[in-house]
Amino acid sequence: MDEHQKEPEKQELPKFDFMKEQIKERPLNKRKLLRRTAITVSMAVLFGLVACLTVLVLEPVFNNWLYPEAPAENITFPPEGEEMLPEDMALDDEELEQESTEMQPPKQKEAVDELEVYSRTYSRLQKLATEVSRSLVTVTGVTADRDWFDNMYESKGQTTGVIVANNGREYLVLAAAEPIQTVQTITVTFYDDSQAQAQVKMTDPISGLAILAIENKAVEDSTRDQIETAALGSSNYASLPGSPVIALGSPAGSSGSVIYGMATSSGNMLDTVDSGYKLITTDICGHREATGVLINLSGQIIGVIDQRYNDPEMENMISALGISELKDTIERMSNGNSQAYMGIHGIDVTKEANEELQVPFGAYVTEIEMDSPAMQAGIQSGDVIISLNGRTVEDFETYIRALSDSTPGSTVNVTLMRMNQEEYTSMSIQVSLGELR
Repeated sequence: MDEHQKEPEKQELPKFDFMKEQIKERPLNKRKLLRRTAITVSMAVLFGLVACLTVLVLEPVFNNWLYPEAPAENITFPPEGEEMLPEDMALDDEELEQESTEMQPPKQKEAVDELEVYSRTYSRLQKLATEVSRSLVTVTGVTADRDWFDNMYESKGQTTGVIVANNGREYLVLAAAEPIQTVQTITVTFYDDSQAQAQVKMTDPISGLAILAIENKAVEDSTRDQIETAALGSSNYASLPGSPVIALGSPAGSSGSVIYGMATSSGNMLDTVDSGYKLITTDICGHREATGVLINLSGQIIGVIDQRYNDPEMENMISALGISELKDTIERMSNGNSQAYMGIHGIDVTKEANEELQVPFGAYVTEIEMDSPAMQAGIQSGDVIISLNGRTVEDFETYIRALSDSTPGSTVNVTLMRMNQEEYTSMSIQVSLGELR
């Protein structure tokens, strides 16, 4: 082979041993990473708070827009009608005897077993008490606190309440105010043992009662089908003393207790400021701290049990505030209306006092509350109020009604008769009413 035809020699590529490349990870900036993480977490928390606040603020708006809620109805109680006679309240003896007779064998129908009639009478009473108990609730107030050793404990106050109205948005419950005055939470237990939270709507310091409000939507549907609004009767009939009554609630000191008895009196007027409540007494021996209601044999509430006014020698006998005088107070509190306050104690002027002592008819002032609007205006004990803001005052009851129709904070014109040199003279006084608290 010719030398010129030799294969060309391969040329060696130049070596660059001095060039070496190595990939290294960028050093981690922990401070920057921590700052970014903190910013991300802060933004997430901020977004969450904004979202929560937006939902809380806009939820009621959307709910009211999508599901408009009807306004609360105004609570009113119908005026009392004619006096209820004992025969209208009593169980029908003929009906009881007929029922008992029908159960006897044909040969024994003529001889009715008196024990059977007795048993059936109490069976009817028990049935009536059970029906009315659907209107009663147990009110429990709870306060959480710590003892000397820093241990958490709960103190509870309990009383009986009665469902007096439903305004379309709330169930309204009448109960004693003292056991729930300073509590943190209030739980109401219904007839079927279901529970709901309640709030104090208004209290009345004179009667010592309060109205609690329970939202309708907080009450289970099954419970609504079982509970009922109480029927308020009358305590202003002359034949009440001697009539059968039933004490419900916790007259024996335990919730759900029932005691049968008889009313012994109903005309005891209590000496209270700007109000006139009557006390019903009974022959029922109960607990000194009993709560609940008295009902008649028509299932109507005629009194709210209140043991504060009992004679020391009769402290275990069940007594109650008459429902007739309480109706205006219950109605006012149910509607959330404040009560005007003048600050006087009074009584009616009797016919004998008018004829023999020439005391004019009206509201006779027996006592003035210290620093009250009446005292500041110059009203004195012994004065007889005959007119309030143009309304004639015939007795202490009409004074109470005229005052209840007045607005707290307003100025009213009071016309009164005052003894001056052995005769009564008329005078007019301007009184700036306060608010009952």
